[in-house]
Amino acid sequence: MKLIVGLGNPGAKYAQNRHNIGFMALDEIASAHGFGPWRAKFQGQVSEGRLGSEKVILLKPETFMNLSGQAVGEAMRFHKLTPADIIVFHDEIDLAPAKIRCKTGGGHAGHNGLRSIHAHIGAEYDRVRMGVGHPGHKDAVPGFVLRDFPKADAEWLDDELRGIADGIVCLVEGDAPKFLNAIGLRLTPARSSTTAPKPKVEKPAAKVEVAPEDNRSALQKLADRFK
Repeated sequence: MKLIVGLGNPGAKYAQNRHNIGFMALDEIASAHGFGPWRAKFQGQVSEGRLGSEKVILLKPETFMNLSGQAVGEAMRFHKLTPADIIVFHDEIDLAPAKIRCKTGGGHAGHNGLRSIHAHIGAEYDRVRMGVGHPGHKDAVPGFVLRDFPKADAEWLDDELRGIADGIVCLVEGDAPKFLNAIGLRLTPARSSTTAPKPKVEKPAAKVEVAPEDNRSALQKLADRFK
């Protein structure tokens, strides 16, 4: 069994925030793979289904970002899982928009949701770092991540979320490179090579007129000149 966690803040006010990209990823996975309805459990919203041969629980903590670890720890203990069974999707300001990286273990880099999870279950869980860009100064970060994605980001964001849904089975099976490749194919689709080349139009050959053969004798030719 795998527990896949998306980080964000509950409520319509925050639904389109950069900080809620983890929630968005889980919503896309649930929709694309026919998961069950969302229901309240483990201080969050839970949806259950299967990805490949693996039973999977999706969890969106409703504790607000800074207490996300409470929900994750409760769900992990209830299902007798280990940190190695957990994948967390979260926003990452140190990556450019539309960039994604996978990581296991390590620090929380100041992300309050990860900091809380570290405190409750330790650091040895898998993360999917979803780039949202950086405002340029650390003092501007809180306001930046708590603002909605601009309309200009809508296209790449939609492609990225669809790519996550495309490749999530690979990630659950432990193939992170194939997962990232599925996302890349959505963000930068290969050019089609099936377009038939235009047929060449051959120009008609120039018409050459050939003079008729002159069979007259020399005497006849001379006589004709004086006619």
